[in-house]
Amino acid sequence: MNAIEVQDLHKSYGKVQAVAGLSFVARQGEVLSLLGPNGAGKSTTISMLSGLIEPDGGRAEILGHSIRTEPQAAKACLGVVPQDIALYPDLTARENLIFWGKMYGLRGAALTARVDAVLETIGLNGRQRDRVGTYSGGMKRRVNIGAALLHAPAVVIMDEPTVGIDPQSRRHILDHVKALNQAGATVLYTTHYMEEAAELSDHIAIMDQGRVIAYGTHAELIARSGGLARIDLTLNIEAERILPAWRSLPGLSQLDVVDGRVTALVDDSNAVLPRLFELATQAGARITTVDIREPNLESVFLKLTGKALRDEV
Repeated sequence: MNAIEVQDLHKSYGKVQAVAGLSFVARQGEVLSLLGPNGAGKSTTISMLSGLIEPDGGRAEILGHSIRTEPQAAKACLGVVPQDIALYPDLTARENLIFWGKMYGLRGAALTARVDAVLETIGLNGRQRDRVGTYSGGMKRRVNIGAALLHAPAVVIMDEPTVGIDPQSRRHILDHVKALNQAGATVLYTTHYMEEAAELSDHIAIMDQGRVIAYGTHAELIARSGGLARIDLTLNIEAERILPAWRSLPGLSQLDVVDGRVTALVDDSNAVLPRLFELATQAGARITTVDIREPNLESVFLKLTGKALRDEV
């Protein structure tokens, strides 16, 4: 049984189709990232899976429970970390967690034990008696995550949990996602940061305009883009004088010159770049600037859509 199965899911708001025939699978025990720009349909998808809005069509199951015909059973399997902070600023972190724990049906010693465990997990034992309104953005995010973990869910959904926080808090959250997964939870993680998807995920589903346009491991997706690194460089001589020698190099797939800047597409920049320097020296030339861009998920998105993977309105 898969942790999450989504088949041909649809959702429209008037004439705007937010989710348009979305399909993907998250296996039990893995981290699956939904990667795409703002407006790709990620948050709408999460809202449907968590029961906040009704889909217009298609089906989705959480651990075999349909979100349409067994909504309560599906929700019982889930912990959801929303993109917006869902906390009471005038309550302390502990009081917030107690409140949400009671919403999950926890009481008495079991509730106290889970709140203690979650505070330890999110690293806020020392500040648990302070009002959440006095916390930094990163600390609020950590309490937001903690609230979703109180009932020890088998499947955790995180919707853009690192938006708008400092690098240290982001690092803490990413490490927590890894620890949560290592403890056995399945994590569905939405983001528009390709480096987060690359670091965290067993599989990545790239979304655009309400659909999954590519799915696979990080390595599989990079291979789909051609897997080529790009080297941009300039010389202290006319580039045409060295191009014939460079074009003979193994591992070099393409070589172009535009406005004096040489662009090379290569299989392995670590192997090809030293040879470029060597041949330039032999020709009496000097490479004056070098910019290396390794293949990444933006290359995949660019190839598939013709646009960059970035925030969009």
